[in-house]
Amino acid sequence: MNYTLSAMLVLVCLAGQSALGAEPTVSFRKDVAPILLENCLACHGAKKAEGGYRVDSYSELRKAGDSGEIPIAEDPKDPSELLRRIACEDEFERMPPESDPLAAEQVSLVEKWIAEGAKFDGDKPEQELALVIPPSTYAAPPEKYAHAVPITAVTFSPDGQQVVVGGYHELTVWKADDATLVRRISNLGQRIFALSFAPDGKTLAVGCGEPGKSGEVRLIDFASGEVKGVIARTHDVVLDVAFRPGAPEIAVAAADSSLRIINTETLQEVRTIASHADWVNAVAWSDDGSILVSGSRDKSAKVYNAATGELLASYQGHGSAVRGVSVLPDNTQVASVGADGKLHRWQVADAKKVAEVPLGSEGQKIVRVGTELFVPCVGQRLVRINLADNKITQDYKGHSDWVLTVAQQPGEASERLLASGSFNGELRLWKTGDATPVHSWIAKP
Repeated sequence: MNYTLSAMLVLVCLAGQSALGAEPTVSFRKDVAPILLENCLACHGAKKAEGGYRVDSYSELRKAGDSGEIPIAEDPKDPSELLRRIACEDEFERMPPESDPLAAEQVSLVEKWIAEGAKFDGDKPEQELALVIPPSTYAAPPEKYAHAVPITAVTFSPDGQQVVVGGYHELTVWKADDATLVRRISNLGQRIFALSFAPDGKTLAVGCGEPGKSGEVRLIDFASGEVKGVIARTHDVVLDVAFRPGAPEIAVAAADSSLRIINTETLQEVRTIASHADWVNAVAWSDDGSILVSGSRDKSAKVYNAATGELLASYQGHGSAVRGVSVLPDNTQVASVGADGKLHRWQVADAKKVAEVPLGSEGQKIVRVGTELFVPCVGQRLVRINLADNKITQDYKGHSDWVLTVAQQPGEASERLLASGSFNGELRLWKTGDATPVHSWIAKP
């Protein structure tokens, strides 16, 4: 068949219009999984599977429950029990029970998805729904806070001129010399629990999430404030992060009891360490990156071979939740603090305690600078401990609420400032050497 040039152009245009006008296919990740997560998971998850039926992953969604009815038929023309139960008018059979029915638009989406073959467009069919759904783009935080947010994470910018503070769905950045708010970095999880700059000083890792619902690490380009990547997504908050010296890896501690190692160049998971039985509150590398230590609400601190993930030691001496950990300079000992109000110093080789320092109240995440430790405490104080004699050499007092986090300014040791944040939203800057307060303010817009 011969076509003139003009006729061929008309055919091409019509084909393009047809393609443009075609309805998009329904995505399991973007369209169906959020519906299941919001309306079905409470009764049909791994922990509670009413009728023996689960929807917590795509692979489970396709399996029949106790009734034996096929939830999603292989042939779209055959009946699918899932669709029947969410679309039926009988309130005793309709899902979700004892609740409003799904909106017509939601039922229509599920119906169309099944008609199109009920395809999975994620990476792993067995992955949890919360992790299959694309990362959220969070709404902008309020222009002004009605109430202060507890400060659970703080750090200095690599040049030491700014203090970065965790806020509500954002970071607030303040000038260190006069406490002026200079900018805000948004599109972050609800609560910020951990901050760590990559060795190059350009990327800031933000451990965040919504308690009991979601958690993740967002990698931020600090210069622009843009999100470069979202890693280590989980169904509960991320509580600590730490970059590995000498390798493009980051350790991520989360409230789902996991410890994950992520390659920050590929954004792929290197390994998951499931050694703890409860929240992993804190994580730290040795100075040479050869060993890794974690502390957990399960009352233990554990040491691992960084290259293999092999468990090297498990310390059980606290008898209560462990909140902060640090590998000491020679890699043979670890310091840990927690709810028992003491700093424990113990050996990696045999997990035996060699020293103990009373703190007077629960200790939080440890910051180690050389042979000194800085420990924030809920007893409204921050303490400095000399590892040479295991004694408190400075007591930084002045906060009127629990001190939850601390960071030290980069630069000359004699001139460095300390930043400490407390439960009532107060941020304090101190002269490190003599515990003199420099600035104090409530860090809220």
